[in-house]
Amino acid sequence: MTAPIAEFHGVDSKRFETEIVPAYRPAVLRGLVAAWPAVQRATEGDLALCRYLAALDSGAEVDALMIPPGRGRRLFFADDWNGFNYLRNRLPPSAVMEQLLRYAQFPNPPALAAQSALADTATPGFAAAHPLPLLDATVAPRLWLGNAIQTPTHFDESANIACVAAGERCFTLFPPQQIGNLYVGPIGHAPTGTPISLVDVEAPDLERFPRYAEAEAAALQAVLRPGDAIYIPPLWWHHVSSRKPLNLLVNYWWTLPGAGSGIGALLHARLAFGAFPPAQREAWAALLAHWVFGADETATAHIPPAFRGVHGELTPELREQLRKMIGLEPGS
Repeated sequence: MTAPIAEFHGVDSKRFETEIVPAYRPAVLRGLVAAWPAVQRATEGDLALCRYLAALDSGAEVDALMIPPGRGRRLFFADDWNGFNYLRNRLPPSAVMEQLLRYAQFPNPPALAAQSALADTATPGFAAAHPLPLLDATVAPRLWLGNAIQTPTHFDESANIACVAAGERCFTLFPPQQIGNLYVGPIGHAPTGTPISLVDVEAPDLERFPRYAEAEAAALQAVLRPGDAIYIPPLWWHHVSSRKPLNLLVNYWWTLPGAGSGIGALLHARLAFGAFPPAQREAWAALLAHWVFGADETATAHIPPAFRGVHGELTPELREQLRKMIGLEPGS
């Protein structure tokens, strides 16, 4: 049995920045975007929403994924892992919406989703009409439009606010520390941008994946309806199930100023430490835990501030010094 995600109402940017983000816990933001025009159109029906979005459609093609009938509704690997269980196409948003309205009449329709479409490119004017006051206006919205389909458990490097404009979505989240219980597939070969869990959250096979029972005990879950939003901290694993014949999600990804690529660092670490024998890897893990992931004041309090060097405050100047030391181009 999963626990509910903490819920907040009437959140403003100050409360979001000072209370919700520092807690590093997911949060449901009920009614955050209830006044959006797209949400209002959705209350009038799927056709009204599609007509509203079609009027904004630039004709630019977006990624559209389709799982044929009989292959389930979860984006996943092909049976032999040589590819995936969906077909990929490029279509303008209006064509996707036409298919969704048509598929809504089928007893067993294909699962269809247009994913991560930049609103400024696909539907110019959408961002201006649908402001999100919690974030800087430079954070660009992306549109996710589809019918009943499941995005498998994965994580994002960036922080994320996802807003349900139409339909219904169920979010199941797992803390980053549950990675060992999620049976995660490989980096670089996944139906999403980052690695996925092989466990079907909606029908887990505990004989094949017994440790998943521990992940499930730590899971948090919430159902979002039009006007609701969710904050997902970076690296929190999340499974998303879209439940209606037509669902529209608008999401915003952002990173901390000056943040680098965690996945890039992970791959670099794999290259640097992967060939070492176990005892030596354990020794490096202790150094990383102390100097990188530990509390800075604990690691360096005994060193005079003027002599802390690479262990000092991570100022822009020190960032450039570190890039130079490891052979990166300035500002990379």
